[in-house]
Amino acid sequence: MPPRLVGHQGSLAGQQFPIGAAPLTLGRNGDNSVVITVGNVSRFHAEVRREGHGFVLYDSGSSNGTRVNGTRVTSHELRPGDLIEIGTETFRFEAVDTMETILDLSVLAPLTPSEETLAEGSVLNVTVSGGGPVGLSFALLLEHLMGPRVAVTVHDGRWVQDGAKVVWKTEGQGNVRRQQVVTVQSRQYLNLPEEVQARLFRGDAYTEMWPVGPDSLRGHKPRNLRIAYIEDTLLELANEKRGRIRLVPDVFDPAAHDEADARDHVLAICEGGRSRTREHYIDRFGNADTSIYSLHGRHIQDVVLGLRVKSTLTDPMTVLLTVAQNRFLLNALRGQGFLNMRLTDAEAAEVVGIDPVRHVFEECIASRPCVMGRDDHGDFQCPTHSTLFLPAMVRGSALWKRVLEGLTLFGVAERDLSAVTAFRLDMVQRPRFTTRLRPATSTSPGTYGFLLGDAANAIHFWPGRGLNSGLGSAISLARSLNGAWTGRPFRDADFARHEAAMSMLQYRHKSRAWNTMITTDENGVSRPIKEKIAQSIEESEGVKDLDRKADTDAFMERLRGIRDRLASRVPGMPDDATLRNHLEKLGSSTLRTLLESGAWDTLIVGGEEVDIDIFYRQDAAPPKDPRTGPRPDPTRAPATN
Repeated sequence: MPPRLVGHQGSLAGQQFPIGAAPLTLGRNGDNSVVITVGNVSRFHAEVRREGHGFVLYDSGSSNGTRVNGTRVTSHELRPGDLIEIGTETFRFEAVDTMETILDLSVLAPLTPSEETLAEGSVLNVTVSGGGPVGLSFALLLEHLMGPRVAVTVHDGRWVQDGAKVVWKTEGQGNVRRQQVVTVQSRQYLNLPEEVQARLFRGDAYTEMWPVGPDSLRGHKPRNLRIAYIEDTLLELANEKRGRIRLVPDVFDPAAHDEADARDHVLAICEGGRSRTREHYIDRFGNADTSIYSLHGRHIQDVVLGLRVKSTLTDPMTVLLTVAQNRFLLNALRGQGFLNMRLTDAEAAEVVGIDPVRHVFEECIASRPCVMGRDDHGDFQCPTHSTLFLPAMVRGSALWKRVLEGLTLFGVAERDLSAVTAFRLDMVQRPRFTTRLRPATSTSPGTYGFLLGDAANAIHFWPGRGLNSGLGSAISLARSLNGAWTGRPFRDADFARHEAAMSMLQYRHKSRAWNTMITTDENGVSRPIKEKIAQSIEESEGVKDLDRKADTDAFMERLRGIRDRLASRVPGMPDDATLRNHLEKLGSSTLRTLLESGAWDTLIVGGEEVDIDIFYRQDAAPPKDPRTGPRPDPTRAPATN
């Protein structure tokens, strides 16, 4: 006899509702398994799911709540005899005993030999803290690889329940969505499930702005997408996997998790660079080391001003101007994206908001960070703190004048600057990414914790670099779990390949980021690029006798050299006359600063990339591109230098 709900009191008394492999849903809507038309019942009120060794009741965010044995619950692991109250209806959960709840095979589809372990309840229970692109990609990939052998729960406080679905909160609900454009490399997206690829790369949702490089597999270009679109698409897909992926619209609480939930085999921490969960377990993961990313005992940190813009330049022109200097970087989707401006320390100190009522300064834009959009008066206002971006209000502000010069460089009218934000880039060396959080006991399976995404390696300045590293980490862990799970407690040795892959990702991506933060002067001494920019500003601004012709000629020579290297991979590059005419729009001091900031050193930051496949090639068939079918083993593509 399968486990079931039996009507105990109310209009459904005596009716039986068997609980199978799919969730049993209860609510007012006619699409539910159990339709309740009386009392204060939400459209999609609650559901019962099979999870691991039993069945769990979840309230779906209903307004009037769900009670078990008289106590209101948001989730509850059911035991035989439990009474569930929804509106005016009461149901009794029936199973012969706890062992029947675990071992009754009639709730499952016919077993295949590879699924036999499910009969013993050996489902891998995974909790993910943080439902951004990395957390959701990890959940979807794990579900794709393991099917009914896994149950994933994802927590994120930026979500809210909307009927039967979980959706992103709006700005009015306190969630300012990220509109940055990121570049996803084919090395990563070709390793995502075909379903994810097909959904992400629909219609005009993406462009291929950047050329083929070392992270490009078989000539597939990097693809630009808006980060909010990625988040929406992945959450949409996860909502469709409700049988195996549970979405919890609440902040993950590691302390409560420690006390209440000993069933998890895996905790994947994907909350970002400021992860509270990682800090909660800092004694297990170890303290980060800043010394490797320091000069003369000082930890190097860049502050970047993010300007949401609409550019009139072509993609080839944008690529050329970006690679030719170290002050500005534009990443866009059909001209719309963020222009990132590397700031000097003096400029970073100016990145503040002012409260127009209390006349006090706030560092919200630099410390949170907040996104300040244009209001009806044309000012940039923080919706969270009601502050205004001070440099834009003080028209004599040196920083704002330089911002406007950056807009000119990339063909952006001032009216097409719609928002400003800021973020910090500083890197640390992490000693480990995998740790045992709880040992296995006679009553619990033991839990392993993992750092993924920015919680492991925060890398931001080149748009998408952090996301690509995060996707690589998610792909590696999903493959390790799929290969190692046998229903028995994990061992450290099960994750040797994953830990090696994470160390490689840390070395490769952070070494590249480090080389975009520092340079070497004529004496061979390393110094931050921001200091070189600051020195150029100090020496050139206000000086009337700058040799503009010589600076233009030198910059043109640099542009021609980059154009010659990229022309075969980026068709439509501008000619000399177009470039010279464009440079004439810039102030002389700006031109000097761009020249002295140096070009992106693609020779140093290029080269061989981290190939996750080398650790797992024997475990799975090669991934596919939905447009072209199965792909052969990857080969190295030409470098970008």
